[in-house]
Amino acid sequence: MFEEKLKELEPIFYPKSIAVVGSSAHSIKAGSIWVWSLVSAGFPGHIYPVGSRGGRIADLEIFPNLRMVPGEVDYVIVAIPRQSVLELLDDCAAKNVKAVQFFTAGFSEMDAQEGRRLEKQMLEKARQGNVRIIGPNCIGVYCPEHKIPFLMGTLGESGSVGFVSQSGGIATKLATTGIARRINYSKGVSFGNGIDLDASDFLEYLAADPKTRVIGAYLEGTRDGARLLRTMKAVAQVKPLVVWKGGRTEAGAQAALSHTGSLASSPAIWSAALKQAGAIQVNSLEELTDTLLVFQQLNSGQGTRAAIIGGLADGGGGISVSAGDACMDNGLKVPRLSLETRRELSRLLGEVGSILHNPVDVSQAQFRGLPALFQAVDSVTSDTAIDVVLIQEDMDILLPIYTWKGLEEINEFFIELRSRQDKPIIVVLPPGSAEPERLQLEQKLLAASIPVFCSMERAAKAICRLNQYACRQGAK
Repeated sequence: MFEEKLKELEPIFYPKSIAVVGSSAHSIKAGSIWVWSLVSAGFPGHIYPVGSRGGRIADLEIFPNLRMVPGEVDYVIVAIPRQSVLELLDDCAAKNVKAVQFFTAGFSEMDAQEGRRLEKQMLEKARQGNVRIIGPNCIGVYCPEHKIPFLMGTLGESGSVGFVSQSGGIATKLATTGIARRINYSKGVSFGNGIDLDASDFLEYLAADPKTRVIGAYLEGTRDGARLLRTMKAVAQVKPLVVWKGGRTEAGAQAALSHTGSLASSPAIWSAALKQAGAIQVNSLEELTDTLLVFQQLNSGQGTRAAIIGGLADGGGGISVSAGDACMDNGLKVPRLSLETRRELSRLLGEVGSILHNPVDVSQAQFRGLPALFQAVDSVTSDTAIDVVLIQEDMDILLPIYTWKGLEEINEFFIELRSRQDKPIIVVLPPGSAEPERLQLEQKLLAASIPVFCSMERAAKAICRLNQYACRQGAK
């Protein structure tokens, strides 16, 4: 459906060469940082720093003018004052540049009348020179596979999650937060004011991209609402589309206007449009990353009947009760376990001090040894009334009782359990004083395709969104 867009934007995500206009030999300006970022990341193509004073940076010659670059230039990153951008676009046309990304700000987001006039002139020049514009007021493209980082950003591993963001700050946080949680991105882009290429263009590209399986988006507004709605509807037909709409409140809408020059519609209109399009609506960075993580780690929604296992140490009863409330409040079912499973739990754990229905409190396992704990978890997972298993761990309680070696053994069992059966295993690891150990454990579980969340509420919401999407797809 969007194959033409895939070919059109290929030089943007896979350029053979990049020029950075605004580079300096002795500077911490954005242009210079961009050169160092590309060099450090190992960008495989030619990097051409451009700056009026010349010199060298990162062992590369700085060319005084873009036209003086000896080779072909596919992609240009611009970090110069806005009064020089029209002349630069003439240089881009002369060099047959495919696309130019303007980090440069100070356009319609700051000065509505003058900024829009300048944006119109930029667009006219770009179209005359057959050059595509990303921005202005953006940080452009992120492609781990092709070693293109965001400004001062890390690459992370290449994967199957793509994203589109109007905001450079949100795009950076989405990348860094995602990398920390082992979300592996295929592509990302921050498009700022979007005077030429905008959300619709990049969503169409990601929909056609064979390396992208799920798409996230942060949007503040649009210059063409009808086109965006058509695009989201078409994209959601082929891939999960998770959208966080910024500027839902009056204060947020005013900030969006000053941030990217976007006119934000009412929350009710956006919610209706997203629902009509079949997109998945989220309301924060945390919800966006949670949902992308679940879609990446789990192949599809397998049901909403959850088993909750808590009490891996003392105090599990209250934790289990509150976890059940959190799941029910956020759309999961917590069914009663079968009589056979409850009898097995009673044999393994005993009746006194245990909760053997659902949620399950296995705190008595600490007195009966790890084999009893493992058999209990296995029995709950095997219950035919259960679709997904959520396990509550608290490092502050567990470490003094089981020690780090015991805790590793427990989670090795969870990993082994996940590998030999189809039901998703989800672990909830709330933050606490044992944060270094928690982070180490989180990375190990994530690497084994076990999603990790810091609260039961967040886990439940993400799982429900996965199942809602699966239900919609199955109803087609």
